[in-house]
Amino acid sequence: MEVLKSNLPNLKQYIQQSPQSQLTLEKLTASIAPYIKSCQTDSTYMLSRLQLYWKTHATEVYIKGGVFDHTEGQAEKPTVRFPGARDHITPYAAPKPENLLPYADDTKGVYLVNRSRPGEPMEWVEVAKTGRVIETINTQLMGMAYTAAWLYQFKGEEQYARFAVGLFDTYMQGMFYRSTPHDITHGHHETIAGLATFEVIQEAALLGHLTGVYDLLYDYLSQHQQANMPLYTTVFRKWAEVQIHHGVAFNNWNLIEARNVLNIAAVLEDNPAYADGKGRQYYTDAILNHDTERQWSLAKLLREGYDSTTGIWNECPGYSLNVLADFTGIVQRFDKQYQHDILPGMPVLEKAVPAAAQYLFPNGCFTAFGDSHYGRLSLTPARQLLANAQLHHKPAQAATYSRYLRTLEAFYTGISSTEEKKEGIAAMLMPPNETEKQNEYDNKTTTPGHITDYVTPVFSAPKVSYLAVRNGFDSTQGLMVALSGSKGNHMHAGGISLELYGKGMILAPEAGIGTSYFQPDYGEYYSQFPAHNTVAVDGISAYPVMKSNHGFQLLHSYPASGVATGFFPLVSMANVSFIEPETQALQNRLIAIIRTGNTAGYYIDVFRSARQDGRDKMHDYFYHNMGQQLTLQDSNGAPLPLQPTESLTFAGGHLSAYDYFWDKQSITIPQNIQAVFRLQMPHQPEVQMHLWMKGENDREIFSVKAPASKAIDRMGLPQEIATLPLPTIVARQKGEAWKRPFTVVLEPATTAAPASIATIQSFTPHTANSTVTGITITTRNGGTQWIFAADSTAKASYGPYASNGTLGIISQQHDTLQYLFLSGGTHISCGAYQLTTRKGPAAAALCQKVDGWYFTASAPVTLTLPQQVITRHNLLTVTTGNTTQQYTGKPGQSHSSKGNTVTFTLPAMPYTKIQF
Repeated sequence: MEVLKSNLPNLKQYIQQSPQSQLTLEKLTASIAPYIKSCQTDSTYMLSRLQLYWKTHATEVYIKGGVFDHTEGQAEKPTVRFPGARDHITPYAAPKPENLLPYADDTKGVYLVNRSRPGEPMEWVEVAKTGRVIETINTQLMGMAYTAAWLYQFKGEEQYARFAVGLFDTYMQGMFYRSTPHDITHGHHETIAGLATFEVIQEAALLGHLTGVYDLLYDYLSQHQQANMPLYTTVFRKWAEVQIHHGVAFNNWNLIEARNVLNIAAVLEDNPAYADGKGRQYYTDAILNHDTERQWSLAKLLREGYDSTTGIWNECPGYSLNVLADFTGIVQRFDKQYQHDILPGMPVLEKAVPAAAQYLFPNGCFTAFGDSHYGRLSLTPARQLLANAQLHHKPAQAATYSRYLRTLEAFYTGISSTEEKKEGIAAMLMPPNETEKQNEYDNKTTTPGHITDYVTPVFSAPKVSYLAVRNGFDSTQGLMVALSGSKGNHMHAGGISLELYGKGMILAPEAGIGTSYFQPDYGEYYSQFPAHNTVAVDGISAYPVMKSNHGFQLLHSYPASGVATGFFPLVSMANVSFIEPETQALQNRLIAIIRTGNTAGYYIDVFRSARQDGRDKMHDYFYHNMGQQLTLQDSNGAPLPLQPTESLTFAGGHLSAYDYFWDKQSITIPQNIQAVFRLQMPHQPEVQMHLWMKGENDREIFSVKAPASKAIDRMGLPQEIATLPLPTIVARQKGEAWKRPFTVVLEPATTAAPASIATIQSFTPHTANSTVTGITITTRNGGTQWIFAADSTAKASYGPYASNGTLGIISQQHDTLQYLFLSGGTHISCGAYQLTTRKGPAAAALCQKVDGWYFTASAPVTLTLPQQVITRHNLLTVTTGNTTQQYTGKPGQSHSSKGNTVTFTLPAMPYTKIQF
């Protein structure tokens, strides 16, 4: 419940002293004033507009899947009408309450506004075409009753109580005779439907209004509706049973159902008041401790749903963050209602609250894989756990959450002076709870930390197949790539899908949901491979969406997941693998972020894909980027002579998602190509994504337009930007794409901060392994990176450069070695400068900076240096803190540079300055 009756006197006193609360109260009063007035002359004016079976008194509702079919039975009194469909998409809308027909129950259907016709006239429409309009009307009217119940408490005027009771009593009597719907197809929908909706979870607002009216007007109802009090509790208890025995247990539904049942339990009497013993304690205990097929206990749900290591819930971010708020909301409910701390039984929540920050991009938006929308983190869960710590005198926890809150408030510019939107009448009016007042642990007196205290360079969440790789967390200069698979609930079929960030924006976004889960575009396009930044095999890659079990495997990353300090800062990377279920193709994606300066850097994306049975027809690499314009050029900067094409279609034997592309042009070209995506935001410099792709034989490049991302609509973007189609590159590799991978370089830039890359060229390494790909990148600041990317630790070389590993980078600045970087390998060298692991693949780096040399390794290595750079009698010194360690080198000779060398055997160590 929003507020306990015992708090009402304090609330009334606060409102009298608070101008803002008085203004809110005036708005609430005005919102129902015309209807209150109409009820003065006709007491049935409002209740007659409820959507009931006024004439037929139907008791049994029959649905056909997610659509209304017909009714049967006849009760003594009018019964509550069931909505038309599970899907909310419909051209029809509810009129204003005063325009609703009273006592409407006609064979012609429902009298609604037709938004698809000029002038939006009202007309009769059959029930099955009305979507969720019927339940929306009833929920709106019961919301007005709830508002009136509050006003009765504040003003003491009986007109508000009469208004609320008229609606409440009519609705509850109508629901007394109603049963849950029957699915004539005997399918899934019968198991998830509620009494008033096609989904039990959609009854949350309605039940909140009904239980709220009953609670606030309990004394008034006891006096004026005494005979009906048993009927009301019978309906509530029936509703609780439906919430428990219908729905879904393993995901966010369970939490919403639990919240609904707890709302009901809060207004029931103690168990002995009912013949079957099912009262307040029974239903509270059922939610906390007992499991049914469709309603797990909170204990089991926490255990099954959360990863105790990472604190991540097993659904896409848009849903998991709501689940987190539901759990902490239940903690707060028990704090306020019973002064009982249930948090010790939910220890994973104390990890889950700060772990939510690991979903963030540098602009503060969380990732949007699966059925998600980009948006900012809600701080409500942290505030609720802070209140819990204060109420139950837990100073350490209070200090922890105060610091987290202050850090996130400081990170979100201006958020510290702007409160989050409050939901519910009590929240809009209520002063801070006594347990939330400032004290020595309150977030207002706590020094904020830095966002990187909660966001690590690499974060892996295998429970949902999510991987974040970051380099810097400045909103403008930070770089981040997010990879997602399909593991958990509300997931898409996207293989190894990618999101890219640059210059303050998520430039390569996820696709989002589409129109709705029940519209064709969701099933055909938005949830499928071609809508994502991924690779599809033979045009047929697919697997079940929503509840999916197809995650990728993280092979290795640099730095390791969760490591926050002691790593080489100029390169971040990850290597993942995936088996595409439809074709059993093996896929591997190597991504890296390479810094070229404090304000610039670029991405490397090497995607390999090949069927294990060797029957490859083609592999399609999809890359969608925000923008109004896409230009494609050859390696010399000349426009590619693209030609219109009819390829990329369902008619070609491929997924129907291919039919969603338009303005299709293509060219078959074996050479390297480059492209620029241009996004012009109002009153801002143009944002660009520069793309370069290594050429291969039998490759066709397509430029197409793809449907707008539906995930970006809550980021505060101008409407004209949020609704733009996504310019998209599709690279089709005929045959296999393992030895001829999609090798791509991407760099975000703006017209004010141009791209740092000057030239990109590919090279063919000398190697017995044909899967090694090589790239040379020169930057405008005089740097050159020689990049070796492979699927194994195969030996590869090119001139004085060599790499035996998944990723090897030799960077030079004006022909002087800047750094060696190796990940997932055994050796890397530039002439006499060499790093070689002692046993098996590892990560290592050697870097020359202005103030000297730095080194790191994840396992023991040998470091070889030219003799001429050694100045300390073949001694290498490492100082960490107060400890100094010296290593004696072994003289030798370099076969590649024809000079004398010194080799040191070094242990694993964090990124540390070394002297020699």
